Amino acid sequence: MADGADSSPRSCYVYWSIKRTKKGSRFSATGREMDNSKRTVVVTGFGPFGEHAVNASWVAVQELKKLGLGGEVDLHVSEVPVEYQTVQSLVPSLWKKYHPLLVVHVGVSGMATTVTLEKCGRNHGYKGLDNSSFCPDSQCCIVGGPDCINSVIDMESVCKRVTASGLGVAVSVSKDAGRYLCDFTYYTSLYLSHGRSAFVHVPPLGKPYSGEDLGRALQAIIQEMLELLDQAEEKIHCQQHFH
Repeated sequence: MADGADSSPRSCYVYWSIKRTKKGSRFSATGREMDNSKRTVVVTGFGPFGEHAVNASWVAVQELKKLGLGGEVDLHVSEVPVEYQTVQSLVPSLWKKYHPLLVVHVGVSGMATTVTLEKCGRNHGYKGLDNSSFCPDSQCCIVGGPDCINSVIDMESVCKRVTASGLGVAVSVSKDAGRYLCDFTYYTSLYLSHGRSAFVHVPPLGKPYSGEDLGRALQAIIQEMLELLDQAEEKIHCQQHFH
């Protein structure tokens, strides 16, 4: 498989489902045919919480919106309140409304000094109260769901590619998104998309990067993710052609 591809049957299904079937058309993750040639990407950032009166993640996403992802990508952005119950309804609605090729969630980490690519989301261990002083009684995202879901995107490869591009923003990889709303959102999205989601943690503004810096970093990261998805799609198409 090409960089970023997962050879599991689940991932093969996901990549097949987005394969273009004729000029100007493709199928969404639900199998629904879409009559446009653009790829749709949804990017979310979080609203204020705790000491983060201005959430760097939403600032970064707004900067990304100004920059765009190129003429072939239809970019939609959404601010997510720091509330478990809102996430449980909002994330599915984004997938249903836009039928995106990829959803990238962005959150702020007070401990981060780099832009951090999260490899996986975890189902259990949610004990922190949200902005509404609520926490699920089950302390999990999806009752009966797997403990951990990995993104089908090879985050190590994305990190290496962005670093090599000379962006000027440090990028790293993590496999612990924190067991709060960031992790909760990521797992929920991964579960719905069979792994075709991503999560990026950014540092607080000015520590050390500006909102503009973070927006440029998101642009570069997501463009690399899309490139890896394209490579995986082409690889599977070739395998289907020769078998």
